[in-house]
Amino acid sequence: MTRPHEMKSLMKKWLLTVLLILSVLSVSAQDTLSDNARVRRNVKIVIGTEAALYAASMTGLYFAWYADYPQSSFHFYDDNGEWLQMDKIGHGVTSYLVGTGGYELLKAAGLDEKRSIWFGGTLGLAFLTTIEIFDGFSSGWGFSWGDMAANTLGSGLFIGQQFLWHEQRIILKYSFHTTEFPNYRPDVLGSNFLQQTIKDYNGQTYWASFNLKSLFMNRESKFPAWLNVAFGYGADGMTGGFENATEYHGNPIPTFNRIRQFYLSLDVDFTRIPTKSKFLKYTFKVLNIFKFPFPALEYNTGDEWVWHWLYF
Repeated sequence: MTRPHEMKSLMKKWLLTVLLILSVLSVSAQDTLSDNARVRRNVKIVIGTEAALYAASMTGLYFAWYADYPQSSFHFYDDNGEWLQMDKIGHGVTSYLVGTGGYELLKAAGLDEKRSIWFGGTLGLAFLTTIEIFDGFSSGWGFSWGDMAANTLGSGLFIGQQFLWHEQRIILKYSFHTTEFPNYRPDVLGSNFLQQTIKDYNGQTYWASFNLKSLFMNRESKFPAWLNVAFGYGADGMTGGFENATEYHGNPIPTFNRIRQFYLSLDVDFTRIPTKSKFLKYTFKVLNIFKFPFPALEYNTGDEWVWHWLYF
């Protein structure tokens, strides 16, 4: 049976899948718009597609995961201490990325900037708020204000930048590497690579990637427009949410120190790489979800400095 912490990871998988669908659909939505009728047609297609994806995702999620759990009156649950807050940061990044995909889709359809920002940029918040409401009526867990705060901050970061600069100068990203910890609890941390990319918080790193040229230099500068500096957050040594497990199916689990990790690295903003190809432009938008592998400097709460020649 799926546990609450597994549920949160699976939710992210659903939402990131929706984001990728939106990104691909935006390729076909792009057109040479010559009149208002074509814009209206495209916007109706986009809104209809988003509504259908929303309804299908939420219905499927409810019957696949929530329907088998006991229901209760609406209540709250404090899960802010789980997974050294990796789950909370994941919520914020997911909300940001889905909002980015929603905005790009509406802009490709020809909708004006202001409405694309509001309607598209809040898409991630709408999806995640619905999930929190589902949580609130499930007796095994509840509505999390921590999750909602993270969701709101993620959407707010996208919307705020788009209104201020009409571009994203600070991008939220994701990277992953395999760890040893799923070997001890495969049901919680994933039994194969794909599951581990979603469930194993020990291998996930979330990044804030800052574009140096757009933030600190004039447009005439010859500094590479695609080069970013990235600050990352990760965690290690976790075999459970609030605390580590001591055994799995009767087998003892070694004792691990739960530590926070902070990273400094370089990154690539793929959307700033010049190209005339529409296919490459949209491919770059999808690739921009992920932090590009570079050397990285790590400091962790075990009071260690670690140099990584190539970090994922």
